[in-house]
Order: sequence, then structure tokens, then C-alpha cells
Amino acid sequence: MSLIRPFKGLRPKKELVEEFSCPPYDVLEEEEVKEIVTKHPNNFLKVTRAEVEFDENIDPHSEIVYKKAKENLENFKKEGILIEEEKPALYLYRETWNGHSQTGIFATFSVDEYQKGLIKKHELTRQDKEDDRTKHIMILEAQTGPVFLTFKSKENIKELINTGIDKAEKIYDFKDEKNVYHELWVLSDENLIKELEKAFSEVEALYIADGHHRAAAASRTKEILKSRNPQHTGNEEYNFFMAVVFPHDELKILDYNRVVKDLNGLTDEEFMEKLSENFEIFEVKETPYKPKSRHEFGMYINKKWYSLKAKDSIIEENDPVKQLDVYILQNYLLSPILGIENPRKDPRIHFIGGIRGVKALEEWIDGKNWKVAFSMYPTSIEELMAVADVNKTMPPKSTWFEPKLRSGLLIHEI
Repeated sequence: MSLIRPFKGLRPKKELVEEFSCPPYDVLEEEEVKEIVTKHPNNFLKVTRAEVEFDENIDPHSEIVYKKAKENLENFKKEGILIEEEKPALYLYRETWNGHSQTGIFATFSVDEYQKGLIKKHELTRQDKEDDRTKHIMILEAQTGPVFLTFKSKENIKELINTGIDKAEKIYDFKDEKNVYHELWVLSDENLIKELEKAFSEVEALYIADGHHRAAAASRTKEILKSRNPQHTGNEEYNFFMAVVFPHDELKILDYNRVVKDLNGLTDEEFMEKLSENFEIFEVKETPYKPKSRHEFGMYINKKWYSLKAKDSIIEENDPVKQLDVYILQNYLLSPILGIENPRKDPRIHFIGGIRGVKALEEWIDGKNWKVAFSMYPTSIEELMAVADVNKTMPPKSTWFEPKLRSGLLIHEI
């Protein structure tokens, strides 16, 4: 049983969407934020990354920054850059990139269902990031970025989405700076909305693909506002969080690769010897090397590429976490051999998203004088759902979704 609910989106005027919308708040470096805002003064980054308006020594988590974000949001409304939908709607959203297309629904979803575990997680959250998103929602009285959800694909829902696209009004249609083509339709047809609500009521569970901190922050916000509201009914906007939901078979997960600074005091020979206990090692001609299947890894060391194949003895196929390649690499190589026990905090490891290509691993190792890189076979969405289904979490940096969801297309005011 999954609740999908229309809402009155706050959104940029059609003719301003290209210069107003932006990449997600957490994928840009400070310099990139400055560059975008200088080029487009009316950009949504002034709301999601308001520290750009201050001296660079400002703490981005100080009260003054959140208040500036709120002020900027209010100004965008006053100036007519942002307009509110007249009546609640669902929004159909399509992203097309590199020949790949995914079509989903922008809507609001139940915080209650998230709290009961019907909207499933696969990742641990960090307290500081949760605090930041909670403050942001509370001070702005709005959820400014969507959570990225998926569900086990159902043909009837895909058909309803296609019918909706035929009936709905297309409001956005543009290519962003990374060549991702974004299309958004407003679906206000009440009968079709009811059919979609009914179809989703038969979906057993939803899964968070990306945006665990946003979902956790929406949950915390709900509890705070509920405690302050003696007339709480459960229908207030703070009981729902904004997300885009896609069928699982339309999502694209890229590899999330690793580079390591040194061999933890081992010589090259000692390292290779330890490695051979749990992995078969083959030198390869293909460079740079991308693994061809699960349980295989590419390794770049001393300007050579190798294929590492995990031995059967270390693969636990009946455990959804222990069979993951990121788990195998972490627990049979990075931790015991290279001494990287906490990959979230250890400065000796760095992660490079698949969007940058495997060549980026060679460039990092050779350019920075680091020692060894590992290219990964991408985690599948089915593996992610299997982990979430048993209430387990995946190791850090297991998935890199592409394309990312665009920020600033829709805002949910609470």
C-alpha cells in the first residue's frame, strides 16, 4: 500500500526555468556555485546554497545562511519568478541522457509510511547532514529538493503515465548544462489522478534510491511541527514529503570507483601476494579496464591494469549485503590489506563517480602520485531493493545514479 498525493507545486515561470533550475545542492563545489550564480543571478542555488551570498569564510550551517535562503525564496515569489499551481496536481517528469530515458511522477508521499518502513531505506544517514536539511526545511517552511524513489515496475502504472503525458500540459522542455533533456507535464485531470492513486495503493513498497537525508529531515520536521500543533489532523502539508518516483527498470546506476593513496606499508610484492589469497589476478591489455560482470574488479597499479576475480570461497550469495561487490572489496581488500576500516572518514581513500569515466582513475593515480585504483561493476537496482527488503544497509558509496534530479523545478511548501 503506497500513498501518492498531488500537491500545489511552487515552480518557476516557463520562460525562466533554464536559468532558474540547477543541479542538486550536494553535487557542486563552492566555485561552481559561484560561477552559476554570477551567470544567472536568479538561480535556485541562492536558496539551496545561500552561503554563496556571503564571504567565503561563512559557516554554511549558520542561522544567517538559512535565513538568507528564506529571504531569497520569498523574493523569488514576490518578483513573480516563482508561481504556485492553482490546484493540486501530479507532475510527470522525464529525463533523457545519452540515449537513456526515465519517466516518473513528481508528487508528495507519506512521512508516516516512511516512519513505518513502507518506504524503504538502504543507507545510513549522518547526523550533521540530517540537521542541515531539517533546519533548511524548518526555516524555509518548504522542501526544496525531491527525494528520489523507485518501485518494482508495474505495466499498468507505466500505461497510466503515458496516458497522462498525452492529456497533460507540458510546461518545461529544456537541456541542461550536462546535456540532460528535462520535460515536465502538469497532470490535473482528476480521474487520471484517482487512477494513479489507486494503482499505487497496490504497490507494496517504495524504495529510496537517493535522498536519504532529505527523507529523514522531512520525518524530523513532521514530528517537530506536529508537537507544536494542538489541532494536528495528519493532513497538513508537513505530513508529506516531495519526491519523484520512477519504475525500477528505467533507472541507471553507474559504477562508483575507488582510489587509494598507498599500500599501507606493504611492498608491491607483499600486496599482490595478500591479494591472491581471495582474488584471481590477471593482467589485461584493455586500458582503462572496466569489469565485465559481478564479482570482478579492475585494478590500476604501477601504470598497469589487472582484472581481479573474487574467489567463490568469499562470495555469500544468500546474503544480499555480503554478495555486493562493494562489500567484497571493502571486507576482503580495503580493510584487511590496505587498512581502510572506515571508508567514510579515511583520507587515504577517495571515490570517483562513474560519470567521470574509468580514465579519471588513471589521471588521479598518475597526477596525484597515489598508488592504486579499483574500477567497479555497477550495483544493480535489484541488489539495492534486496538489501532494503531485509532492512539492511549498503556500504558507503555503493550507487551513483545518473542522470541526477534537477533542483528548482518544483518546491513543496509546508
